[in-house]
Amino acid sequence: MSNETKQSKNDNDRGDLLRGALEMLILRTIEGGPKHGYAITESILNASDEVLDIDEGSMYPALYRMQKRGWIEAEWGRSDNNRRAKFYSLTDEGRTHLEKASARWGRFSRAVESVMEPV
Repeated sequence: MSNETKQSKNDNDRGDLLRGALEMLILRTIEGGPKHGYAITESILNASDEVLDIDEGSMYPALYRMQKRGWIEAEWGRSDNNRRAKFYSLTDEGRTHLEKASARWGRFSRAVESVMEPV
């Protein structure tokens, strides 16, 4: 395998990891009930002590991707400020995916912590 091919594969793996993490965060956020895109973004930002600031260019493609996969469903409603907004909620399939993704993430983060521990 050439260096260029290896680099391309590594970039794809990192992209998959980041997309998977974002999807997992979104699913966890709407697990408690339907939220519109902006509320999801704000919930993630607040829960992460303002470390994870998701921009619209990442949030909405992820929501559309997850809706297409059947993990979430959307319904039009009114936001707190009485604006029309699409509210996203978790499906049974999404709940199953979240459980599996959370388990994988737990293994991954424990592995990283093990490597990062002082020797």
